[in-house]
Amino acid sequence: MSYDYEELGLVAGLEIHQQLDTETKLFCNCPTERREPEESVRSFTRYLHPTKSELGELDEAALEESRVDREFEYLAFDTTCLVEEDDEPPHRLDGEALDTAMEIASLLDCEVVDQAHVMRKIVVDGSNTSGFQRSSLVATDGEITTSEGSVGIADMLLEEESAARIEEREGGVTYGLDRLGIPLVEIGTKPDIRSPEQALEAAERIGMLLRSTGKVKRGLGTIRQDVNVSIAEGARVEMKGVQSLDDIDDLVEGEVGRQVALLDIAKELQARDASVAEPQDVSGVFEDTDSGVIAGAEAVYAVRLEGFDGLVGREIQPDRRLGTEFSDHAKRHGTGGIFHTDELPAYGVTDAEVEALREAVDAEADDAVALVAADAEVAEGAIDAVADRAEVAIHEVPEETRGANEDGTSRYLRPLPGAARMYPETDVPPVEPDPSTVETPELLTEKVERYQSELGLGEGLADQVAYGRHMSTFEEAVDRGIDPTTAAGTLESTLTELRRDDVPVGNLTAEQLLSVLELVEDGELANEGIGPVLSELAADGSLSAEEAIEEAGLSGVDREEVREVVEEVVGRNADQVEAEGMGAFSGLMGECMGALRGKADGEVVSELLREEIGKRS
Repeated sequence: MSYDYEELGLVAGLEIHQQLDTETKLFCNCPTERREPEESVRSFTRYLHPTKSELGELDEAALEESRVDREFEYLAFDTTCLVEEDDEPPHRLDGEALDTAMEIASLLDCEVVDQAHVMRKIVVDGSNTSGFQRSSLVATDGEITTSEGSVGIADMLLEEESAARIEEREGGVTYGLDRLGIPLVEIGTKPDIRSPEQALEAAERIGMLLRSTGKVKRGLGTIRQDVNVSIAEGARVEMKGVQSLDDIDDLVEGEVGRQVALLDIAKELQARDASVAEPQDVSGVFEDTDSGVIAGAEAVYAVRLEGFDGLVGREIQPDRRLGTEFSDHAKRHGTGGIFHTDELPAYGVTDAEVEALREAVDAEADDAVALVAADAEVAEGAIDAVADRAEVAIHEVPEETRGANEDGTSRYLRPLPGAARMYPETDVPPVEPDPSTVETPELLTEKVERYQSELGLGEGLADQVAYGRHMSTFEEAVDRGIDPTTAAGTLESTLTELRRDDVPVGNLTAEQLLSVLELVEDGELANEGIGPVLSELAADGSLSAEEAIEEAGLSGVDREEVREVVEEVVGRNADQVEAEGMGAFSGLMGECMGALRGKADGEVVSELLREEIGKRS
């Protein structure tokens, strides 16, 4: 559905979180490589609780998170240190990460701060062993351009990445410590975005600037986008965890639609003079129920929603209703969700039980009833949360933090965090960034032009290399005097083909790639042998490039040996050569190269094949 965003007063902003590709983590000397959970060598558990700020305040978002009593398990690896376990104070801010952050600041046209102070941001969802995330403001007041106008950059922070969520289980969550502490930058735009399309364009622009440094991590999960959206009569909502840039415009449009639908419901509820009654225990209504979910529960609590009949089940986003919003809040208190009379009888609940439920809470015809079945304490807390959310629905769209779903919808996570969430980190001294020590990187768009004009790459290949994950390796190859076309073809085409053939090319280091390309440049390996040699190196990283050539059976052949192979192939196809002459070249060239198995350079084979065909035609 399309909207008049100007009329609705759409205002949006972005928060881009990008991991940096540094050697060590932000506050310790541990490596930043990701690990598989199976590689962990031990684990430990923690329980986390919110702490008050220096002004004695508790952050509402952290407080709600802490109401869910959970045990957090952490997987430690052979590289895990005491800082990551929160058993040792953090070290000084990593200099490499700070330099990269200043390069990014220059691309965003930001002003770098005179002094960077590390702050603690309360996080009690278990994603940090300490119960807070360390963050430092590095730059402010930047700007990017889009086709719909400029978008201001409010600030850029240098932060430590959270632990990776491995598994959510009953009563707790398991995290991996391999990701915890990887440096990342958080870039926050000003609320200058006025359409879903501009939000997508702004995110793409920032993404291009980040990749221009050649010093950011690539791949799923290394960059995340949060989107802040509001409309004039609605409320500011922060949508967290947008994994794909392509989803941003759909999420903005979806959130606008959700707020429009909630405002329509609020107006109708006000017209009905709606209200919310006190929740009550209705366990007796379901003593003999055949509903499996309810029968297995210790208690059933319900709330009468006066004037809500037909509106709890109204759709506000695809496959999401007002009742789904209520259910999200109930789930935060440990339940599996809610039932409500707009969808009952169903799920084993009979007509008679619905009628008895309505009588038990004194519901009239235009009232709805929501109910929760769970352990008594859980059910009581959950139904109170449903009642609170229903009360808000009568008056307004709530400000809140929501999680982005893959289908373009979102779900409630927690209230928006407040100022009480941040307080100074006393274990890390401030630093004084000096932007004059770093150079502004060349933009990827400028690289594409340079690769074409100076290095002779075609437009498509130049674009692939500049925006690809091997751009830095390509630059190093050119610096070492390697033919640009050979380097580009290897990094963008050969590696892709090998990956499709299930060769573990992710095992290859930049230095291994460069060593193979240098052998090609020195004439010690034919272009056709690059793939087989890289396959050997990917399978056994202990091999040198020269040893990989031996393992692949590609030790070079001299010109006379090539001539013998060519003569044998042409002789075997003499009738075809006599009939087609040079027209047989293409087919025979492939046969010759196959017989030589990459041991000879294609130009040499081509030269000798043309010579031999010329003799016989």
